[in-house]
Amino acid sequence: MKLRPLQDRVLIRRVEPEVKTPGGIFIPDTAQEKPVEGEVIAVGPGARDEHGKLKAGDRVLFGKWSGSEITLDREDLMIMKESDIMGVLNQSAANKKAA
Repeated sequence: MKLRPLQDRVLIRRVEPEVKTPGGIFIPDTAQEKPVEGEVIAVGPGARDEHGKLKAGDRVLFGKWSGSEITLDREDLMIMKESDIMGVLNQSAANKKAA
C-alpha cells in the first residue's frame, strides 16, 4: 500500500541506532533511546527545506517525541510536519557514521 502525505507532512522510516558502542559495549534494547534520525519515504507537496524540496531518501533529524507513529504493510513508520524536522544530514556524514 502506498501513502501520499498531504500538505506539509513527511513520511519517515526510523533508522535503528547502533547496538554496540565504539568501545565495544553492547547496549540492550531496554536501555536504548528512541532514534532521532530517519529516512524520508514520501513527502507532501508543501514540504520544503532552505534549498527547495525534501525528497525521498533524504536522511533527517527530528525531535524525540515528534510526529505520529503508524504501521503500514507491517512496517513501523512516522508521519510528521516538516516543521518537526530539525535538519537534513549530509550523505557523506551519514556514511561515515555508519562505517
